[in-house]
Order: sequence, then C-alpha cells, then structure tokens
Amino acid sequence: MRHDFNKLTRLPPYILSEVVEMMRAARRAGEDIIDLGMGNPDLPTPPHVVEKIVEATRNPRNHRYSQSKGIPNLRAAVCEWYARRHGVTLDPETQAVATIGAKEGLSHFVLMTIGAGDVVLCPDPAYPIHQYSVIIAGGDLRQVPLTPDSDFIVNLEEAVARTWPKPKMLIVSFPANPTTQIVDRGFFERIVAFAQEHDLMVLHDFAYAEVCFDGYKPPSILEVPGAEDVALEFVSLSKSHSMAGWRVGFACGNREMVHALARIKSYLDYGMPQAIQIGAITALRGPQDCVAQNVEIYRERRDALIDALGLPGPSAWKIEKPLATMFVWAQIPEPFRAMGSLEFSKRLLVEAGVAVSAGVGFGESGEGFVRFALVENKHRIRQAARGIRRFLREAEV
Repeated sequence: MRHDFNKLTRLPPYILSEVVEMMRAARRAGEDIIDLGMGNPDLPTPPHVVEKIVEATRNPRNHRYSQSKGIPNLRAAVCEWYARRHGVTLDPETQAVATIGAKEGLSHFVLMTIGAGDVVLCPDPAYPIHQYSVIIAGGDLRQVPLTPDSDFIVNLEEAVARTWPKPKMLIVSFPANPTTQIVDRGFFERIVAFAQEHDLMVLHDFAYAEVCFDGYKPPSILEVPGAEDVALEFVSLSKSHSMAGWRVGFACGNREMVHALARIKSYLDYGMPQAIQIGAITALRGPQDCVAQNVEIYRERRDALIDALGLPGPSAWKIEKPLATMFVWAQIPEPFRAMGSLEFSKRLLVEAGVAVSAGVGFGESGEGFVRFALVENKHRIRQAARGIRRFLREAEV
C-alpha cells in the first residue's frame, strides 16, 4: 500500500542534510571533522538556571500538566524583559505567550492562520522554517530577495505589485540567520508602515536579540509605534542563555495574534514542562552577566575564524565581521564560486575536514555563500581555518 502524504510531498529536499550525512559517514570512518555546520549552541546553560530547574523538578506540583500559554510569572518576566531592554510596555495576560522555542511558536502560528490560497512573503535566503512553515500550512510562498546590493523594502513593494491575491503575512528575522544582516529602528518603521498600507500581519523572529557585538544593539519591532497593530515577535533563550535543549521561547505583540497562537497551542500541547518555565523565569529575572559572557565567547570565536582565514597569502579569504548572531556568512572565494555552494561545502568536508552549511540550502539567493556556525572553541576554529586555507591553496578547481 502506498500512502500519499500531501504536505510532505510539497516540502523540497532538505539540501543541508546531504553534507550532514557525509559528515556522519566520515566520523564513523574515524575522521576528525570539525562541525561548523549546524547552529547547535555548545555553551552550557548558566548554573543558577540549571539549579533552579533541578529544584523545581523535585516539587510534585511541577509534575502535572502546565499551561500551554505559559504560567503567569513567566509571562510577567517576559514583559519585564521587554520593558528593561527595549522600553516596551506589554500586558502579560493578553500580549505574551510562552512557546516551546521560537521555531515551534512561529510554525504553529502560521499553521493556525494560513491556509490554501493565502500568500506569505518571506526573505530569500532565510532560516528554513520561515519558508517551510508556509508550505506545511498549505499557503502560497513568495520569496523576496534579501541581498546586500538591494533595498529589501523596495523588493517587498515589487513583490506585492506582482502578487495576486494580495499577501496576508510577512515573515522577517533580524539579526538574520543565515546572512547575519542587521537593521536599525528606521528599517522596522518602514516595515510597520508597509504592513499597515498593505494590511499584512508581520512575524518577526528575534532569536538573536541579545547576541550582538561591537556596540550594536538590535531593535525590537515592538519599539515602533503602531507595531502592536500588525506584529508578533518571537524571542528565544536558546542562544542568549544557552537553553537550546530546554526549548524556551515566547511570542509578544498584537493581542489578536497572541490569542490565536495561545488558542492553537491549547489544542496541541500543554506548554513547556513547568519546571523549565520556572527556570526560564530565573534566567530572565536573575543576573545577566552570563549573557554578556556568552556574547564575548561568540565574539572571540568570530574573530578567531575571520582573522585566521584572512591572514595574508595566496589562500587569504577576506570576510566582513558580522555585528550579530552566532554565524559567519561568507561569499565563496572567486576561484571556487562556479562550482556552487553545495559542491564547495562537500569539498571543504572531504579535503579540509570542516563541515559548513551551503548557502543554497537557505534559498536561491544564498547561492555563492556558505555559513559557518561558531559552535566550536577557538582552538578548534583555528584548526578549521588552517585546514580550509590549506585546501584553498592546494585544491584543483
């Protein structure tokens, strides 16, 4: 019997998985592969947060079903974080909902609000779930180029002019994964005005809200007057507080959008385990020096990689240092560009012993680039850079 999984057949092949499988095979064969591909944070959760979670797990009250929208104290702590960091006042009862990571919240919101015939605008390249969530929901995806040499808002205007029926939603994420592109508050003012003009919902994935360097501070879209009429913003503690495996996130903003997300979650889950929610409260309300320490580690890793790759010589690979995220987005050196990002990534794996993500795996506009994830210590990153420089110097194109 052959089953027809309709939505599964709409999903494109996951290009990034090809290099992952090659890496696993190489490791099984005993090869030392430095994995800078998957953005899986390697830093430990702060001890005071872990201790609070352990303490909470011993309380039988936390062994029961929790609230899918998040316990009241967590939603209050989330709103306190917004007020403290962004000067934004939110109602924890109607404008905040806890999510099982930002990815779960965003994808379930799209599933709840998008159906057949609904058009969604999304940057290209983009973090895969931004695009795939639309496909899973049965919507009609329109990819809008996000490139350094063009104005994204102008590209959005052109996309709307060419699209019928008119789009219902726009998904964005800044600081951006994979491109590390950053924006200022003026950019979000233009996004909010664009959304109001075209009657669009805006989803902003703010996963790298606190992972920023060299004096740059990412703005929240909710800082913009009028944003609460159109926007829902998703934040995660995965990177800032190294809580990736605990799956801690939240969504805030427009009351109707928050209600819609809370409603679908009430059918699908009982939220994060309550002990983890209590730990998240400690993360948000407790000392924040752990965040600064994590950011400094990522900055040092960024500098170690880019400085080592850019050392003078025939194999020098000049890359601009990003001001945010835990990634480096690098244009493939010119002699290797014609082979494409997927083939270049395979060559790096086989000949340099380094796994990276092919840019084309994030969308067509990502072709010609690779993404490095800063998830190894500085010594391993420098080792990776030496292997890459050797490959660039000796490889036959």
